[in-house]
Amino acid sequence: MHPRIAASTTTMHAIRCARGAMLFSFACAFGTSGALAQTMSPPHPVPEGALEARIVASFPRYEPEQRVSGVISIWGHGNRQLPWMRNLVSLWGQGFRRFHPEVSVDYQMWGTSSGIPSLFTGIGDVAILGEEVLPESSRAFERVKGYPPLGVEIMTGSLDVRNFDYAQQFFVHTDNPLARATLAELDAIFGEEHRRGTRNIRTWGELGLRGEWADKPITPYGWAIDDSFGEFLQGALLEGSHRWNCALIEHLHINRPDGTIYDHGQQILDKLAKDRYGIAVSNIRYAGPNVKPLALAVGPQGPYYQATKETLIAHQYPLARAIPAVIDRPPGMPLDPKVREFLRYLLSREGQEVVNQDGRYLPLSPERAALQRKKLQ
Repeated sequence: MHPRIAASTTTMHAIRCARGAMLFSFACAFGTSGALAQTMSPPHPVPEGALEARIVASFPRYEPEQRVSGVISIWGHGNRQLPWMRNLVSLWGQGFRRFHPEVSVDYQMWGTSSGIPSLFTGIGDVAILGEEVLPESSRAFERVKGYPPLGVEIMTGSLDVRNFDYAQQFFVHTDNPLARATLAELDAIFGEEHRRGTRNIRTWGELGLRGEWADKPITPYGWAIDDSFGEFLQGALLEGSHRWNCALIEHLHINRPDGTIYDHGQQILDKLAKDRYGIAVSNIRYAGPNVKPLALAVGPQGPYYQATKETLIAHQYPLARAIPAVIDRPPGMPLDPKVREFLRYLLSREGQEVVNQDGRYLPLSPERAALQRKKLQ
């Protein structure tokens, strides 16, 4: 390698970011056995009268626009040991067949990474992902088909259910006087390029804290940058920048010899609980008494929101997650009738009631569902 290239800032940053692969090797040394070591949160039906039920009660009912038949092949989130969406998709299939008895649903959900490839290879009709469509997946589809895939949001990520796209929240130590932050401030702390602002933030004084806090360096804790959670933040927080703060302490799951998993989110908040000057991204399910979540806003004028079921469903919380169904729709061409009717069903009261019947994801808001239905016209 040319010495000037080897010494460049970009290359040095890429070398630091290769720590993600080293962290993976570290986790493997603890006896990684993949999905076999994991457990799956069981369905948890929403009680009558709960927030989610009240929201879905305001949805319009499903009214078929045409009779359809045939097989709908669904690919996406899950694997053979842990079929996270099998219960949900099975219930959707049963409900849809009450309106269209000549339709069957073929469940082929063995991983989000197989979802979009099933569309551009022609073997899948719908890809239901476990996360938003990643840019590289969209580019792969477009290289084959010549146009982008169509993503239709069908659910909201959970508040705190593992493997069901729980909310990404930012935490500080309970001793820290900070109570809220903007996305620009978090970008300036966790990133290198501060695309949302004018400068990086590396001390608590730069964030407005005084006294003993003013000159203390901020220690950021987070996911591995090549984890799917890290990739989400790269787009949603860093505005597409690949350059993270080199001080970021990354974490992967550790698989213990007894088959249990020390979750990356738990590791992160366990470390923050012992570091008064740290800041961390994790989830409330892992929080103990020595850490607290920050309220977030897009800009300094607010409003600021904590992650709750209500603020996630309404997409008021700035980092709310959306679960898409992705389809192949050539520009200017009508949708396959059976796929269109199936997605219309998912976006109806009946379809969202199934989301509540499973209870692990959150439903959409009526307003957001209406926007998604327009994509099917």
